[in-house]
Amino acid sequence: MAGRLVGIRIALLGGDGREIELLRTLAAEGATVKAIAYPPESLPPGDVEAVADPLEGVDGVDIVIAPMSNTDQDGWIRSCPLPGARICLNDELCSRLAPGTPLLIGVAKPTVKELARRYQLRLVETAEDDVIAILNSIPTAEGAVQLAMERLPVTIHGSTCVVVGFGRCGVTLGRLLAAMGAQVVIVARNPVQLARAREMGLEARNLTELSEVAAKAQVIFNTVPHLVITEKVLEALPEGALVIDLASHPGGTDFAAARRLGIEAELALGLPGKVAPLSAGRILAETYPDMILRLLGDRTGER
Repeated sequence: MAGRLVGIRIALLGGDGREIELLRTLAAEGATVKAIAYPPESLPPGDVEAVADPLEGVDGVDIVIAPMSNTDQDGWIRSCPLPGARICLNDELCSRLAPGTPLLIGVAKPTVKELARRYQLRLVETAEDDVIAILNSIPTAEGAVQLAMERLPVTIHGSTCVVVGFGRCGVTLGRLLAAMGAQVVIVARNPVQLARAREMGLEARNLTELSEVAAKAQVIFNTVPHLVITEKVLEALPEGALVIDLASHPGGTDFAAARRLGIEAELALGLPGKVAPLSAGRILAETYPDMILRLLGDRTGER
């Protein structure tokens, strides 16, 4: 039986273990895939071509998929399975795409957003999709706890763990920490989120109280992509406390202040692809085909 993606031409721009798992599904669904910066021996059966030149790879495609791990501030893709390969989302590449071409990427830096606007590409930040974000919160939370367990001299059980922000990731993380026996404090600005934390049996405090809460914390997990872990908050932390920042680059922590104060603080980006690439890849494999069909159906009215 023919797959759902037969006749759809896709450029896959690099990636990590997550995109390799996605590639298998795209091929199994019948898509024609140009796998850019992939070793030929890593490709699955199907209509899949290993392409070294990114410009050649995007010619004539219906949709472009960039990695969940995103780009740096200049548009350079962070991960490529082919050693030594480099891919940049820039004017030269984007100008080869037809207006209206969907461009999927985890989170788009300002450079990529401007390119999409300039060349009239349909930019989709897939990390903001509710289904993907909620499912991705599972490996993110597990990875964050793994980091804390590796760095702390005490167990999570019985520790005071502060979670700043109680959105999709914060909820999963708070639930996991509570199940492990931590004393979990949720800090947020949104009263609805604080009400949900209370309903779950967690301590809920307003963001204005973060410095007070920090004074008793063994670890702070931040999920807010704005500066909330300020120097004042860091100064309040007890000796040996740890900060794990899960927010998108550049995070929500004053890392310069943390270094001055001798506090261990880490911006832990891309945890799903690092700690559970197969599970994280299966999330993409489950969600991207339907997303592709919706996007191309909206564009053409034929699918």
